[in-house]
Amino acid sequence: MINIIYGIVALSLLILVHELGHFLVARLANVKVLAFSLGFGKKLISFTKGETEYALSLVPLGGYVKLLGESIDDEISEEDIPRSYAHKPAWVKIAIAFTGPLFNIIFAFLLFYIVFLSGYSVLSTKVGSVEKDLPAYAAGIQKGDILMSVDGKPLQEFSDLMDYMGRASGGPHKFVVKRGDQLLDISITPKEMESKNIFGETVKRKVIGVAASDELVTRNETLAGAASRAAYQTYYLSKVTIVGIVKLIQGSISTKNIGGPILILQAAGKQAKEGKKNLIFFVAIISINLGVVNLLPIPILDGGHILFHLIELVTRRRLSAKTIDIAQKVGMAILIFIMVFATYNDLNRLFDFTRFFGGK
Repeated sequence: MINIIYGIVALSLLILVHELGHFLVARLANVKVLAFSLGFGKKLISFTKGETEYALSLVPLGGYVKLLGESIDDEISEEDIPRSYAHKPAWVKIAIAFTGPLFNIIFAFLLFYIVFLSGYSVLSTKVGSVEKDLPAYAAGIQKGDILMSVDGKPLQEFSDLMDYMGRASGGPHKFVVKRGDQLLDISITPKEMESKNIFGETVKRKVIGVAASDELVTRNETLAGAASRAAYQTYYLSKVTIVGIVKLIQGSISTKNIGGPILILQAAGKQAKEGKKNLIFFVAIISINLGVVNLLPIPILDGGHILFHLIELVTRRRLSAKTIDIAQKVGMAILIFIMVFATYNDLNRLFDFTRFFGGK
């Protein structure tokens, strides 16, 4: 039950941030906002302030900002025409659509910034094990050694070594290793081996054959350092999300990796048990995913709206209401299919349907 609560709170927060982006830019562009709802379906709580109705609705898997003139059924008075979404320039509509996903990306950056600024735990450079028949073992590296630097570059955490090896040449590379009270200079030439990347693809990488220990160290960043690290983390995860979607479409990644709301609820609860910073980090990752996915050029998503308005901007003609209506119905069908498929995957992870159908 606690997993569900954490998951709903996390999703609701991300949806609120997303819709707030649309809302603020619409207000700045002097578009009349009729409603701002967190959730879909039956309204549990609602109140009207000024010209906008604010609501908390039953189904916490989305939300919406309703703008005057957004629907072809809206009745627009002569007085309200200047404030109608339909009568705004295409670039204004693009800005309104784009700012929702943008706010999710900015929100992720802020969450990463909080984590990095407040101190965070990383694996130290202490060697946990050395694999026989690989370069580090042959060079004399031992369990318990601390890798201080490589080629003059300090190693502050174990991931620094992984990053360096990912970019390094064939070698040899000069390591400074601390063993007890001694500092040793050891030369290691990495070996190129095949392994799986995060997308399950076979890639070649250079290894020296050491694994990290379980020792954790706390890193504290300056204001500028935390901002730089948060910016890189946001960029990197946005890039990984985009590449992942492309590879999913290409068929390079199994569709079994697609997850839905049940997976998010489970993961949010698990991360919450691991600690507040783990949960914050997880929410930031989901925020990036939400932002990137919403920019896909699928009608009904923000990316679909942006596509419509880009066409309008280029052709200087608005798409017909009938064309938009058909496109949005197709987009809705695609989204429903993806959600059903994702939910099936979630349930399959829980109950392993292959047992009932003779799968292995």
